[in-house]
Amino acid sequence: MTRRFYTLDVFAGQALAGNPLAVVLDSQGLDGSRMQAIAREFNLSETVFVAPPANPAYRASLRIFTPNREVPFAGHPTVGTAVLLGLISPDGAPAFTLEEQIGPVACSVQVLGPGHGRATFVLPRLPERTGSLPDNATLAQGLGLAEADIGFGTHRPAIYSAGNPFRFVPLRSRDAVARAWPQGEAFARAFDAQRDDFANAFVYSAETIDPAHDFHARVFAPGLGVPEDPATGSAAAAFAGLLMDQEQPADGRRTVVIEQGDAMGRPSRIALTLDIAGGRLWRASVGGEAAIVSEGTLRV
Repeated sequence: MTRRFYTLDVFAGQALAGNPLAVVLDSQGLDGSRMQAIAREFNLSETVFVAPPANPAYRASLRIFTPNREVPFAGHPTVGTAVLLGLISPDGAPAFTLEEQIGPVACSVQVLGPGHGRATFVLPRLPERTGSLPDNATLAQGLGLAEADIGFGTHRPAIYSAGNPFRFVPLRSRDAVARAWPQGEAFARAFDAQRDDFANAFVYSAETIDPAHDFHARVFAPGLGVPEDPATGSAAAAFAGLLMDQEQPADGRRTVVIEQGDAMGRPSRIALTLDIAGGRLWRASVGGEAAIVSEGTLRV
C-alpha cells in the first residue's frame, strides 16, 4: 500500500531551518508498532500519523512518535501538521481542532505563501510544577558545566509539564548554554534518565542572540532518541508554568519568544503567549511558522 507523506521545517519561516517533521497522511491500517518503525525510518525528532477523527466536528486525529516511543502531545508536530492541513486545503476553515492522545487541541492557521504558513495552538492542558531537580552541583556535572553557571535572577531549576514533563535549568549566560552537553551517566543521574524515558534538560538563558527575543534555549532528550532538539513546542508550553511561578508576571497578555536550535545550525523561533488574570494563568498558546520541504510516497 502507498501512503502520502510530507516533511516540513517547523518554527522557521523557510526551509532548512527550524525542526524537521514528517507527516504521514492516510495512516489508516497502521498499528502502533508499524508507526514506530516508520518513525525510526524517518529518524526525525517526531513523525506524525494523520487519520480521520473520531469526532466528526474535528479536523483530524494525530498520533505522534519520536524515534523511540509514542508521545501524547508535542508542539512542533501540532504546529507543522496544522500548517500542512491549511496549505493542502487552503479553502478550508482557518481554525480547527486536532485530536491528540492528550485530548482535543484547538488550532488556527494563516497561509503566508506557497508551501509556507503559520499556526498557533491553545495548550490543551495548563502547565503545572511536577517535581524538583537535584542540587546545582549534580545538575552542573550532568551538563558539563560549573555550578556557578546555574541560575539567574529569580529563575531556579524545576520540573514542569503541560502534557510532557521537562527539566528546566536556567543558566547565567548564553555562553553557558553553548557549553552545555549531556555527560553520559552523570546526565542520567541528574535528570532521572534511568527511571523516566522522558528524561531531558531544557537549558536556557535570558541572554539572547536577538535583543528582541526573550530567552535562548537548548533541549537535550536522549531518552526519546533525540540527543538535541532544534525546537520543542511542548517544552515551551511547560515553560509557561515556570514563568508564572518564578517571574509572577502582571495580569494581561504577555508574549515571549524563545530562540532554540542555533547551536545546531537550525535556528527556530517559538512564540509563547500567556493570558493572565487575577495573578493566574487561564490560557496559553504556542505558535510559529512552518514550510514544506518535501513530499512523497511511502510503500508500506
